[in-house]
Amino acid sequence: MKLHTETNGSGPLHVALVHGLGGNGATWRPLIDLMLATGKYTVTTVDLRGHGESERATSYAIEQFAADLAENLPTGLDAVVGHSLGGPVLARAIDRLQPRQAVYLDPGFHLSLPISGIAGRLFWLVPVLSLGVAQVLQARKSAGAASSYAPEVRALLDDAHRQFDRSMAIGVFRDVAFHPIAAATPAVPSTVILSDDSAAVFPDAVAAQFEDHGWTVRRLPDIHHDMQLESPARVFDELQKLL
Repeated sequence: MKLHTETNGSGPLHVALVHGLGGNGATWRPLIDLMLATGKYTVTTVDLRGHGESERATSYAIEQFAADLAENLPTGLDAVVGHSLGGPVLARAIDRLQPRQAVYLDPGFHLSLPISGIAGRLFWLVPVLSLGVAQVLQARKSAGAASSYAPEVRALLDDAHRQFDRSMAIGVFRDVAFHPIAAATPAVPSTVILSDDSAAVFPDAVAAQFEDHGWTVRRLPDIHHDMQLESPARVFDELQKLL
């Protein structure tokens, strides 16, 4: 599928940013502004299918998101950064994109949702209710941080939510939960940056497995899942260490 992409800047380091579920390329704006101000970066953003200005689709399988990404982003970039859902999508496309390195912000590699036994059967029996409760609990944890966002950032998020095809949500959560990313030697040098909310998407035990396979795992304390919005300066500092 042809996706909406946007490229800004003319610096020597070309970096692509891949948003999470319900976001779009524009929600990276606070981080992009910091990157462009240095004059060192060219930044490309992408709207995944069913998000932002990209078309809606009849299917939203994770493999399709990944195929779209590989089709629409240039190969051999200096780095590609994926947040949340953008993490497992990027991980599935990385061998085709072959950037110099990959960076994952709280990637949804292993969702802490039940997928087996009685708990799993009950949870997915009525996923609208189960996922709704889980999302409410997570939203409460992040509410304080979100309330501190600048008005223009909240406007970006509101626009992204209006454009988002909500019909995909349950299927995407199910797909990610039942098809976690397995720890393996990365195709390119890869760094995971985790927030205080990371247990929901990348538990400590999983982080250790990835480290054993040559991934770098870093932690940003006192920050929530949407770290690039809550503290773009701290996220940028981490990126600059890698680029």
